[in-house]
Amino acid sequence: MAGSREAKDELFEGLASVAKALGNGHRAEIVDVLAQGERSVEDIATEIAQSVANTSHHLRSLARAGLVTTRRDGTRIFYRLASERVSELWSAMRDVAAAHVTDLEQLAAAYLGSRDGVEEITRAELEDRLRIGDVIVLDVRPTPEFTAGHVRGARSVPISELRHHLRALPHNTEVVAYCRGPYCVYANDAVLQLAKHGYRASRLQDGYPEWRGEGRPVAVGEA
Repeated sequence: MAGSREAKDELFEGLASVAKALGNGHRAEIVDVLAQGERSVEDIATEIAQSVANTSHHLRSLARAGLVTTRRDGTRIFYRLASERVSELWSAMRDVAAAHVTDLEQLAAAYLGSRDGVEEITRAELEDRLRIGDVIVLDVRPTPEFTAGHVRGARSVPISELRHHLRALPHNTEVVAYCRGPYCVYANDAVLQLAKHGYRASRLQDGYPEWRGEGRPVAVGEA
């Protein structure tokens, strides 16, 4: 019957299924990875330090809630977020947690380490400076994420390879690093490494998904 308690309960259970799917740290981390672009099950498992079996279980939960979609390429299965709205939901969850979870700042500091010496640049300022051409931008995420999408004009230099690229960077130009978002450690590490070797360096205030979400210039594919 229309308007019944049972029907309303079922409706709100359906709405809550999205929150239930995200109510696990590993699944939240998977969404953070997929906000960068499509990845294979094996790649995701490596990123979240879980077995392929456990990762597949989490991905199935996200798929049942309609948060991710799949495609098959031969024997490999690739996942991506179902829409940009899922990325927006994840960003909103982070913002709410940052504002209302009492110890989140301490948890972030324990993971990210000291940010002393890590200067930040806003998205608007970075776009202006890219237009002028007086800055070098490094995407320090893993290569597959750069290929899936990156700040237009950025160079792909995964954090694990940064030290091998230092000689190619001119010392007279400021370097800006970016990675996945505000809780990604790669950009902080890059700035500290660059500063240690005498470069003027800063990090984008958050990461690629926020840049893309504002409609700023992006590119897809290898540099």
